[in-house]
Amino acid sequence: MLNLERLRTLSVVARHGSVSAAADVLHVTTSAVSQQLAKLERETGQRLLVKNGRGVRLTDAGRLLADHAGRVLTQVELAEAELEAHRGQAVGDLRLAAFPTAARGLCPAVLAALRRDHPRLRPLLQETEPAEAARDVARGDVDLAVVLDWYNRPLPLPQGLAKAALLDDPADVAVPAGHPLAGRDSVALEDLADEEWITWTAGGFCHDWLMYTLRAKGVEPRIAHVAEEHATQLALVAAGLGSAVAPRLGRGPVPDGVRIVPVRHAIRRHVYAVWREDGGRRPSVRAVVQALRSAASPTVPSPTLPSPTAPSSTAPADPDASPVVRAG
Repeated sequence: MLNLERLRTLSVVARHGSVSAAADVLHVTTSAVSQQLAKLERETGQRLLVKNGRGVRLTDAGRLLADHAGRVLTQVELAEAELEAHRGQAVGDLRLAAFPTAARGLCPAVLAALRRDHPRLRPLLQETEPAEAARDVARGDVDLAVVLDWYNRPLPLPQGLAKAALLDDPADVAVPAGHPLAGRDSVALEDLADEEWITWTAGGFCHDWLMYTLRAKGVEPRIAHVAEEHATQLALVAAGLGSAVAPRLGRGPVPDGVRIVPVRHAIRRHVYAVWREDGGRRPSVRAVVQALRSAASPTVPSPTLPSPTAPSSTAPADPDASPVVRAG
């Protein structure tokens, strides 16, 4: 009989194209992945993978088995979800992804509440950018993700996901203390047309949003420095090296030498949880969504969120985490 964990390993390698990427997803060493695949080849008596540059390529037999593995794993997940729902308790492992400021500003309180209220639940948190996290949920690599989009830049979500709004996160502008606009009650982004910007890594969702937004206002952004962490961005602002957009979620203490100025026409990030529709019955998913909503409510001042489109009658919506809508 084929081993389920080895089938899972093959399925992840097939999706990600390399042993090292599969090891990152599975939180094991590359050696462990290689050993699982070697055992699977011995079990089947066929070559499943061949080297392809720096990655690997599935043989015909490997693709055939990976396709079957995907269907088998989907059925196993459904069975686990139904058993968990039947038991009515949040137990077992749950893989949670969150973008960095949510991982810092929301998730510590969430994980502490889950440990207190659901001691048999074992959540594992990983930091992941929003678009990648949504894909990971759709592929089954994580169970639930905290993602974001901007007021003028929706995040495309794969089919088959449900989502629940958590909060709106206002963003301000951070400028050096000696900046001419530092004493203003508010600014427009156009006021910073000639600024040098400190932003996120090119290709990231928030970096692309800043480029899109400024260009829509007739401003060609001048990027001075790039940093992933907001704390690093603010340190660069404090040194007088540029200005930055500074969301409030997970912001932490503002260093000396930085002035935070609200944006006149508010710019906001919409933060929400996403999970696979077929996992909506799992008590563990419901528990995490509820903990996220409880942690989110006092975190950032938020107006009433707009009512989303009603969920499909076939979507396994979470009654404890409204509003819930189908994504895609």
